[in-house]
Amino acid sequence: MLFNSAAFLIFFPLVTAMYFAVFHQYRWILLLVASCVFYMWFIPQYLLILLGLIVIDYWAAILIEDSKELGRKKYLISSIFATCLTLFVFKYFNFFSASFTQLAALLDLHYPPKVLGLILPIGLSFHTFQSLSYVIEVYWGRQKAERHFGIYALYVMFYPQLVAGPIERPQNLLHQFRERHFFDYARVVDGLKLMAWGMFKKVVIADRLASFVNLVYDDPTSYHGPMFVLATTFFAFQIYCDFSGYSDIAIGAAQVMGFRLMDNFNRPYFSKSIAEFWKRWHISLSSWFRDYIYIPLGGSRCGRWRWQANLFLTFLISGLWHGANWTYVVWGALNGFYLMFGIWTSGLRGKIRRMIGIDRFSRPLKAWQVLVTFSLVSFAWIFFRAKDLNEALYIVGQLSRGWGDLSSIHREFEKHSTFNGFETTPKGILFSIMLIVFLICVHLVQRHGTIRRMLADRPGWVRWSFYYVLVLGMIIFGQYGKSQFIYFQF
Repeated sequence: MLFNSAAFLIFFPLVTAMYFAVFHQYRWILLLVASCVFYMWFIPQYLLILLGLIVIDYWAAILIEDSKELGRKKYLISSIFATCLTLFVFKYFNFFSASFTQLAALLDLHYPPKVLGLILPIGLSFHTFQSLSYVIEVYWGRQKAERHFGIYALYVMFYPQLVAGPIERPQNLLHQFRERHFFDYARVVDGLKLMAWGMFKKVVIADRLASFVNLVYDDPTSYHGPMFVLATTFFAFQIYCDFSGYSDIAIGAAQVMGFRLMDNFNRPYFSKSIAEFWKRWHISLSSWFRDYIYIPLGGSRCGRWRWQANLFLTFLISGLWHGANWTYVVWGALNGFYLMFGIWTSGLRGKIRRMIGIDRFSRPLKAWQVLVTFSLVSFAWIFFRAKDLNEALYIVGQLSRGWGDLSSIHREFEKHSTFNGFETTPKGILFSIMLIVFLICVHLVQRHGTIRRMLADRPGWVRWSFYYVLVLGMIIFGQYGKSQFIYFQF
């Protein structure tokens, strides 16, 4: 079920009303049933795959807790293997099979391609990572094994964050399903405000930007540098508004019922370095890779080159997690290289600043760092968005072309936007830019706290003016049912 669908407009208030109406001891049953319905809305039979993983990890954690050291490791490995095998079969088998076929052809060997006609279960990467973190935390002794099967199943299947996160940790979420949550008007209204802001970012900003991004990236040979720069910039904000919008709706929906989910985004495009960006972007996933991949590899507690290798390998794995395509691997490798390059040049950059007398805390320097970081991140998004490596490399090769005759940009607009709707016309592009500026202004205000808290301290006419802008914006400019959330494919 999509958050931006009519079905969810019925599902959410109905489930929430029932949640506060039933006795506390039965609420977990209601939420588990509701989560099953939410997930079955996509492909009902795939609920059996999720149930199978839940059963395996539920018993693995109990056996780990009840066993001695050798047995504990055996059950941990078995759980990880079963979870990763499921992910591999549905998400990566065809990718590796095709890659081996291409490699065999280069070596003049015969390797007939093997293809599985399977549809990737929606959100599989997210709930498998949440299950893995639970089993690993039990193995490390930082979390007690959950003995109530229904509660554990709900931990994995909790519908607000089931298909696209945030990827929760057992220490934060599991105990909340046993807590008694009362109806609190201020908390409910606060959660609804966050949901409204997330929906605005999705249906008004992200889906409007998507029209132009799709126009350019679906037919890259028809365009040149300026259009690619604009489309890639639009995609940077599209994927942010799409994914952070989902996270806001998920966190807000959970908050309405009294649950606290972790924040997933913190104004990432205001980052002054790539390292800072990855502390602000998809925080639940970045911290997952840090805790369960990077640190176990040795983290920074080793030699300089081993430390950098750990960083690079973590980002390679992160890229592959995002999708079964070499474009995602290159995207991950590029971000890993950015981080290492920042380490290599930190001393040199410090010397240059001191030589020309620039204060490291000066506003012009911070603005320059934000601009450079955003440019590097956006360049990497080309590989994330392109259909394959050939198209990504073609776009990169075209970035410097077509800037001599800026009047050709207008002709390209007129040529390719005639039958593609208002969003791809010059006026539609200008409106999209205005939406991005509005988003940036909101983020600038959020330097001093969340917009909800700041509005609470303002006069009523200021608060309600902002709320009316959001609601009217969604009613007039919202694009409903046109596209699912980008991260559903992962």
